[in-house]
Amino acid sequence: MISAPTVNSFTPPRRTLMGPGPSDVYPEVLAAQARPTIGHLDPLFVGMMDELKSLIQYAFQTKNEMTLAISAPGSAGMEACFVNLVEPGEKVIVCRNGVFGERMRQNVERVGALAVVVDNEWGEPVCPKAVEAALKANPDAKFLAFVHAETSTGALSDAKTLCRLAQEHDCLSIVDAVTSLGGVELLVDEWGIDAIYSGSQKCLSCVPGLSPVSFSPKAVAKLMSRKTPVQSWFLDQSLVMGYWGNKDSGLKRSYHHTAPVNALYALHEAFRLLALEGLENAWARHKKMHLVLAAGLEQLGLKFVVAAEHRLPQLNAVYLPQGVDDALVRTQLLEEYNLEIGAGLGALAGKAWRIGLMGFGARRENVALCLKALEEVMN
Repeated sequence: MISAPTVNSFTPPRRTLMGPGPSDVYPEVLAAQARPTIGHLDPLFVGMMDELKSLIQYAFQTKNEMTLAISAPGSAGMEACFVNLVEPGEKVIVCRNGVFGERMRQNVERVGALAVVVDNEWGEPVCPKAVEAALKANPDAKFLAFVHAETSTGALSDAKTLCRLAQEHDCLSIVDAVTSLGGVELLVDEWGIDAIYSGSQKCLSCVPGLSPVSFSPKAVAKLMSRKTPVQSWFLDQSLVMGYWGNKDSGLKRSYHHTAPVNALYALHEAFRLLALEGLENAWARHKKMHLVLAAGLEQLGLKFVVAAEHRLPQLNAVYLPQGVDDALVRTQLLEEYNLEIGAGLGALAGKAWRIGLMGFGARRENVALCLKALEEVMN
């Protein structure tokens, strides 16, 4: 027999997380996750799921019946939207202005569909005029897919205008809101978003590993009229409907998979805290803390990747100063200050830092620590 390894309990240090995610988790959320585990079909748990669904609807500002939390991270939320809606041979306009737009393109091609890519420079928002031109040049396109808040660059795109263009050209919209939900204005019903996904570990300040999603009635109709089966059994939302069903339908919840019970406790608490603060107050807090951080970073001589009018308040990408060792600075911040900031991703790897101000982390003491630590380490 193989002998049992001797290991100690894992006890991580208390870090201040100011990277691109995960963010600092609310103490109340951590406490909620430690509550007693009950069965995922227990009537009390089902009641909590109904509350969670209404909280997600509030955060997305939608009445979509098909609104739920996928038992996997935001990347699975992305895949769920594409594999459920897009069929082989269909054409999708994909906007790419960073890493996550490129991941959308890969999802489209993996389902056997055709991606028509609209490129923008890294650090720029998606250009509505370029999207409109692509839609006019491809009248047979079925979808428009874009990232609302590009985490790799810190750029915020005009989701309202882009969704209007999708509607005008009879396309369904698929929107990445992983970093935008809870941090900036996001109005699913008012803007006409058809499929949207987010993540638990960004502005919700919840534990990683869950993906809130919502599908409009038009998106549900597309899913239910598919000519081919959904590629993924686990992510097939037509099967999950019976588990996250309508509480007023009178139908018994059907088993689909063993839900991550304690993680959903945590998500319920995170959304409860967001509702308690109020969406508009949360958006304003992120903006206020961003302005304080931005002023301090500019005093340190750091230049932003994104122009001021298109910046995400919750994800601040700045270029490295000349002669500064990226990895050395981030290592010193981690070891000497227990402070984590993010490295550049993709085209910005080794060229930029990504500093997060998300959820519970968007507060003055975090901003003060980050600015002071950066100043001391760079000097």
